[in-house]
Amino acid sequence: MPNLTDLKTVRALCERHGFSLSKGFGQNFIVNPGICPKMVEAAGIDSGFGVLEIGPGIGVLTKEAALRAAKVAAVEIDSRLLPLLGETLAEFDNIRIINADVLKLDLAALIREEFAGLQVAVVANLPYYITSPILMKLLEERLPVESITVMVQKEAAERICAQPGTRSAGAISLAVRYYAEPKILFTVSPGSFTPPPKVTSAVVQLIPRADSPVHPASEKRMFEVIRAAFGQRRKTAVNAISAGLGLPKPQLQQAVAALGLDERVRPEQLTLEQMAALSDLL
Repeated sequence: MPNLTDLKTVRALCERHGFSLSKGFGQNFIVNPGICPKMVEAAGIDSGFGVLEIGPGIGVLTKEAALRAAKVAAVEIDSRLLPLLGETLAEFDNIRIINADVLKLDLAALIREEFAGLQVAVVANLPYYITSPILMKLLEERLPVESITVMVQKEAAERICAQPGTRSAGAISLAVRYYAEPKILFTVSPGSFTPPPKVTSAVVQLIPRADSPVHPASEKRMFEVIRAAFGQRRKTAVNAISAGLGLPKPQLQQAVAALGLDERVRPEQLTLEQMAALSDLL
C-alpha cells in the first residue's frame, strides 16, 4: 500500500501520470498522516456504513474510509485523477470512483443505488472555492445521511457554525442551522497539505435535523429574505431586504416593527426565528 501522505511518494505518483495540480479545482492534497483517520473516526464509520466522498484527490481520505466502511462512493470532477486513483486504490474492492460534477448529480439516487441497507455518512476535504454550494446541496436535498464531516477553510467553518443573531453570522449560518446542528471538530494547519494553502483549515461536522427548528409559511420565501438581508450586510436589514427583494421600504419597516424590533436592526442581529417570522409577514 503506497504511503499517500509521503511527499516523495506523492510527487513520484504525479510525475508517473503526468499530473499537475489545478488551481481551478482548488486542489491541495493532504500529507499529514493523522488528519484522515481522525476525520473518519469522528464520523463514526464502521462496517455498517456507506461513505459518500466528494473530491477524493489521490485517495488519502478514500483509503481510510474504505478500511472501515462497507463501501465508498467517491465523486471526482477532474478526470485526470482517475488513473492515479486507479493505482493508489487498486487493492480495494469496496470503492467506486464516479467522474462527475457533484453539483449536477442526483445524490439521492446515487445513495439508493450504492448504499442499500447501509447507514450513510458524507466525509470530504471540500475545495474551498465551492464549499457553500456543495454543503447547501447536501442539506437542501435532505439526503438520508447520518452526518456530514468535511474539511473547509477555517473562516468558512466559523461562519458555518456561527450562532444566528451573533456578529459572525451570515446567510450560510442560518441556512445550516435550519437543516442541521453544526460544530467545529478541529483545525488543520497549512503545512498539512501540498501545496500548503495560505489559510488554516478546519473540520466541521453537521448532523442533519429530523425536524427544522422553525416552520415558515414558505421555506423558499424565508431563504429569499435571508439572502437579501446578507447580500448587503453593511446596510440595515430593512434597507438590504427592501433593495434585494424590490419591496417598498415602508413595508419592511412595518414588518420589522410588528416583530418588536428596531428598524435599524442589522441582518446579523436577526435570529432564524425572526427571519422566519419576517418572511411570513412579507
